[in-house]
Amino acid sequence: MSRKQHIVVIGAGESGTGAALLAQTLGYEVRVSDGGEIRPPYRTRLSEAGIAFESGGHTPEWIIGQTPAQRPALAVKSPGIPGDAPVLQQLRAQGIPIVGEIEFAYRFAGKCTIAAITGTNGKTTTTTLTYHLVHTAALNAYMAGNVGNSFAELIREHLQAGNTDPSRIYVLEVSSFQLEDIARFRPKVAALLNITPDHLDRYGGDMERYAAAKFRIRENQKRGDLFLYNALDAVSTDYMRRHPHVGPRQVAVRARDLLRGGLRVGRRRFDLQVSSLYGPHNVLNAAFAVRIALTLGAKPDQVQQGLLDYTPPAHRMEVVARVGGITWINDSKATNVEAVAYALQAVETPTVWIAGGLDKGNDYTPLVPLVRRKVRAIVCLGADNEKLKAVFGPENKPIKEARTAAQAVAAAAEFARPGDTVLLSPACASFDLFKNYEDRGNRFREAVQQLVGNPIQ
Repeated sequence: MSRKQHIVVIGAGESGTGAALLAQTLGYEVRVSDGGEIRPPYRTRLSEAGIAFESGGHTPEWIIGQTPAQRPALAVKSPGIPGDAPVLQQLRAQGIPIVGEIEFAYRFAGKCTIAAITGTNGKTTTTTLTYHLVHTAALNAYMAGNVGNSFAELIREHLQAGNTDPSRIYVLEVSSFQLEDIARFRPKVAALLNITPDHLDRYGGDMERYAAAKFRIRENQKRGDLFLYNALDAVSTDYMRRHPHVGPRQVAVRARDLLRGGLRVGRRRFDLQVSSLYGPHNVLNAAFAVRIALTLGAKPDQVQQGLLDYTPPAHRMEVVARVGGITWINDSKATNVEAVAYALQAVETPTVWIAGGLDKGNDYTPLVPLVRRKVRAIVCLGADNEKLKAVFGPENKPIKEARTAAQAVAAAAEFARPGDTVLLSPACASFDLFKNYEDRGNRFREAVQQLVGNPIQ
């Protein structure tokens, strides 16, 4: 493409703003369109860069251009915009190609190594752990994607700094939404952790479509690349059986790799007993991260050291207080049923469970046996808790409703006894009462600290 051609970016969040700034750095004429209001940080970044934008709706003249000279050669779409959105239909009707931000950034990444990680649950923990392990090993590693900065923003920074070192390693968290819009994106190492029901409203309730989006992570891989998958995940293994893919070396993480207090890769055992990784699901996440790190060149002793001093990201089985014999855990990121199942399985004490939020069409019944066995009481933190009460009410557990994090923490404190765990693991989205899952987790943490102080004993 000519450097003076136009690019239109649809959506002005982290991905869209990063793509717009990268396109400008590359010399394109850029304009941005967002159907909603652009958040102040992104509005400021676009304004300071002198990038034209519109918000609150998509104007056809703005999208397509008012003259042939303004017609975009390419549209870059943000992952949150569904593929059938009217604005994208308008672009397709004009024959304008559309790619996602991950794909756009990849085309200008140059010679480097990419490790890409996806899955319904565990993506962020596995991505941050992988990055930590390769960084501990003093490799030239960077992290981006669905965690932290956009990939496009990172590539822009490196182009501006003249950083084209072929030893660069990009560890990327990629969602199904981002993978929908790739064309050439080819990771040297790709990992698919699991596939469980989530975001099905995006895929018409069709798990096959959701799985197909996840499996796009491997579609451009060739001989010499590595695809890691979870042999314990029925959806993944069934999809692979029905859709074989010739090209990359395919390696499974299996039950025999997961040990009590650690994991095994080949003949090497890695100790997790004094790490901050909480629960068996995080042992599985670590098994993926360790394999990726070793493949990228980290030495086993460096990997072991990285496992010991890793700090998990917030809102994922985050212990926020231990006081009076009660442990308070913030697992606000658990926005689907499978994630809550992992959390409940990880907790080994009687549990006061704080659940609820914006229902995504979840089937909560798989949680009933765990709730029956492990949960002492339930606090429903949501605007509408009727579905949760209908599913778990017959279990005769005490149930109390709350509309704020402070109310939920106070209710949980009434139920909890010494030796118990209070677990915020909602199984729902957060948008009914909170800005996002981070806001929900932060408010929970603040409420716990106000109640008990800030001790972790």
